Amino acid sequence: MSNILVVEDDQIQRQNLVKILKNISNDIKVYQADNKSDAVRISKAVKMDFFFIDMMLNDSTGLDTAKELRKMKEYKLTWIIFLTTHVSYMLQAFKEVHCYDYILKPYKKSEIINVTKLLLDNSYESTKKDDRHRESIVFELQGVMLKIYVDEIYFVEVNLRTCILHTKSGNYSLNRKSLKSILSMIKADYIIQTHKSYAVNVNYIDKIEKISRGIWEIHFHGYEEQALLASTYKNALKEKFME
Repeated sequence: MSNILVVEDDQIQRQNLVKILKNISNDIKVYQADNKSDAVRISKAVKMDFFFIDMMLNDSTGLDTAKELRKMKEYKLTWIIFLTTHVSYMLQAFKEVHCYDYILKPYKKSEIINVTKLLLDNSYESTKKDDRHRESIVFELQGVMLKIYVDEIYFVEVNLRTCILHTKSGNYSLNRKSLKSILSMIKADYIIQTHKSYAVNVNYIDKIEKISRGIWEIHFHGYEEQALLASTYKNALKEKFME
């Protein structure tokens, strides 16, 4: 699965671009932002494979947004494609943020598809090499051995004697598995327990909302279901965010 962030403040243009990208492949997850601060926030929460950034934003410029992304270690060399009506800015963009390419507005659908497929192919090859070093767990489900990459887990939920892994590739129900036993298998410091029945991947948390006394609801980027946070685990989660 490849993650793409579209940063565009024109809602119609953003939605059109997102639609084009989603139709290219089922292995694409598209995120959206209409300003620099949201773009940076989302990129911290979810590892992006490449970016489409409008050169002119309401609160900033695409160049400034790209500079903020480049300050993050994981995005030093990540592909950035600018969307622009001003070719004159592009020399500065190439020099200052080492962007991959630019597409002139109004852009052609074929241009978006071609550059995306090219980058997806390279991203897929890199992922295949990196998979050997990714943390994973293996379990048997209905007679089939499955391998789940730990960094693709949104959260783990235990309901009675059933453990449910909520992941990017789908949900998997494991019978007679406790939360403690699953966490002992995962062994990742970014997945922490937040409730007697939940453990979450802190890298995907979008927001946390209080729903009752001593209980909060955890929302995730790109995922509709929620996990719970109990007051007894709140400090541990806060400490993890402050690392």
